[in-house]
Amino acid sequence: MLRSNDRILTTHCGSLPRPTKLSEILLSQETGEKVDDQTLHRECASAVASALKAQLEAGVDIVSDGEQPRVGFSMYVPSRMHGFGGEAPRPSPLDLDDFPLFAERLRQKRGRRNRIASPPNAVGEVRYFNTAAAQAECDMFKDALGTSSAKPLEAFMTAASPGIIATTMVNQYYDTYEAYVFALARELKKEYEIIVAAGFLLQLDAPDFGLERARMFKKKSDAEFLQAMELNVEAINRATADIPRDNIRLHICWGNWEGPHTHDFPLGGLLPLLYQAKVGALSIEFANPRHQHEYAAIKANPLPPEMVLIPGVIDSTNNFVEHPQVVANRICEAIATVGDRTRVIAGSDCGFATSAGVEQVSPDITWAKLRACREGAEIASRRLWGQ
Repeated sequence: MLRSNDRILTTHCGSLPRPTKLSEILLSQETGEKVDDQTLHRECASAVASALKAQLEAGVDIVSDGEQPRVGFSMYVPSRMHGFGGEAPRPSPLDLDDFPLFAERLRQKRGRRNRIASPPNAVGEVRYFNTAAAQAECDMFKDALGTSSAKPLEAFMTAASPGIIATTMVNQYYDTYEAYVFALARELKKEYEIIVAAGFLLQLDAPDFGLERARMFKKKSDAEFLQAMELNVEAINRATADIPRDNIRLHICWGNWEGPHTHDFPLGGLLPLLYQAKVGALSIEFANPRHQHEYAAIKANPLPPEMVLIPGVIDSTNNFVEHPQVVANRICEAIATVGDRTRVIAGSDCGFATSAGVEQVSPDITWAKLRACREGAEIASRRLWGQ
């Protein structure tokens, strides 16, 4: 994993806008409609190449495939694993319960969505049967990188964490939550190792650490929530036991939607758990108005020396294009908190298209935000290195 040795590097959280045609194909495939495999492959390959080109033109140093071949950051998993069936509506977040008028407005704004609102359940032994899909996705990204005239400094690929699958796709088979999340870790390990073997950094997407306190655990105590998150950290460590920590980024968030977020669990309560994860970097929200203040938590409980911080310095839920000076200020605050400019890489709060068909930020503004991130990193670098 690269560090910001000579200047502040930039990245993002993985998902990027998909072409409308590709989103429709992916959503149709998820509902069981017949999809032409050649057409799907062609559209995915084209979208990956376009996403890569747009990232490089925006000046992103550490790029991804934009999750273009996936219907969602977590909802691709049932297509690769046995053991899921039926469906169960996800509990609503507490902040939307508190503001029903806003919740209805949000519902009306959303178009066609994947199954994230009513995902399948775990109804049998989870078994990873389709490692070919993970390998094909890696190969597609490698092809795009190989044919690109410009080259990034580094590339990563995302994968759902055991904990977000366990908290999204409710257990109706295993005797305990612990047994379920560890079974998921055992199987997801195969996908993680394919990604690293292909030469990519592995980013584990784990919004369970942030958003589930106000969702799946909204009727539970803080202690019960934290106990489950301890198991989720252990599941990550089991699934990545054979991968060097320097090859792994861990992304957490409190739910990638523009909303009140008045029940978000404080970062300070999560840091002792997150620091137990055997990863090389933590990607955390800091750009949005609800979490800008939480550098104080890291000052009180410093980042371990073996970890890099990837702070969100651009917001992934609104269409404001951050001024580069604002981005630079945010980067410098992160560095002042960590105390080491080499261990900060500028990123986004979350992905820009975590589910096919749902994009709160217009695609053209997404690229403008990433350019602003690059420009802000350049300003911060001049301040920090005097260049």
